[in-house]
Amino acid sequence: MNKQSFLSILTASIVIASCGKKDDKSAQAGGAPQVKEYKTLALQPESATLYTDFPASIQGQQNIEIRPRVEGYIDKIYVDEGAVVKAGQPLFKISAPEYEQAVRTASASIKSAQAEVSTAKLAVHKVKPLVEKGIISKYELESAQYTYESAMASLAQANASLVNAKVNLGYTTVTSPVSGVVGSIPFRLGSLVSSATAEPMTTVSSIGNVYAYFALNEKMLLNFTQENSGASLAQKIKKMPEVSLVLSDGTTYAEKGRIETVNGLINTETGTVNIRARFPNPKGIIRSGSSTTVRIPNVVKEGIIVPQSATFELQDKIFAVTVGKDGKTKNVTITKLENTAGNYYVVTSGLKSGDQIVLEGVASLKEGSEIKANNVSAETVYADLK
Repeated sequence: MNKQSFLSILTASIVIASCGKKDDKSAQAGGAPQVKEYKTLALQPESATLYTDFPASIQGQQNIEIRPRVEGYIDKIYVDEGAVVKAGQPLFKISAPEYEQAVRTASASIKSAQAEVSTAKLAVHKVKPLVEKGIISKYELESAQYTYESAMASLAQANASLVNAKVNLGYTTVTSPVSGVVGSIPFRLGSLVSSATAEPMTTVSSIGNVYAYFALNEKMLLNFTQENSGASLAQKIKKMPEVSLVLSDGTTYAEKGRIETVNGLINTETGTVNIRARFPNPKGIIRSGSSTTVRIPNVVKEGIIVPQSATFELQDKIFAVTVGKDGKTKNVTITKLENTAGNYYVVTSGLKSGDQIVLEGVASLKEGSEIKANNVSAETVYADLK
């Protein structure tokens, strides 16, 4: 073999070897795909407090319209809008001179009636001994006594007229019937007012306690009442937990409230029932007409709770993804309670203790996919669950 032939064979061997290495790499690249790793959780019963928020409107325990009982012109306004007043505190002064005159007239009538009584009494004392001595007839004594009784009746009537006149005069000073906060005052000095005036002089809202009105749908009402023992609805309501009030700025009101009444009728148009909760308001922070939120707690004991991020919705159904022992996924339809525990669902059906669920990327994970489960501790998953 010459030198040129030997070089040709060597070159061919190198080319074949290189092709063999490329084929080996191609075989490795076209082999079985790598199994992707997902975070999973083995479900165990958990306890949590669920909070459900309901928009509510605030009303004072008493919202009383202040109306005049006599006709006259507003002479004085003692308070300003938004002022805190006590029961019996003067609000307005109405100028009505006729009532002052009525008091003076009634006082004069009393003096006249007292004089008539004194005269009739003297007549009785004068006639009585003459009748006893037989000088005049008994008829004269009876007539004198009747005159005296008539004079006493006139005096009583005069006294009643004075009382009535003073009462009417007292109505010229309009006072607050309760302690509370003064509303808007649409009238000014010199305005003519009477009991027939359509608009009230103002409104006083008693805010020592305030009522929060909100609505529950029938299903949620049944859930809340069934969780509390009691023979009647009233007894169940008394055993409901205290509720919180979230103010318009997002802060939680310091005082806790209690649900007191549930309307007996369900609104057929909305399917809801009106609820009233009472909150103490010792500092007068909450004003009538405020818009707030009532937050109702519900303690779940030993329930199946899953993060909302571990679920997805499809055609109005909620799904979770479980992992079997073979490492393959399965989509499971779940049902949950109406109220949620923060970013978690309380599952009522579809999952059970011991099931292993996928925690992330569930919406894009196809059913039957093989995955590598990276089990995460429950303490990590439920760290912010209270």
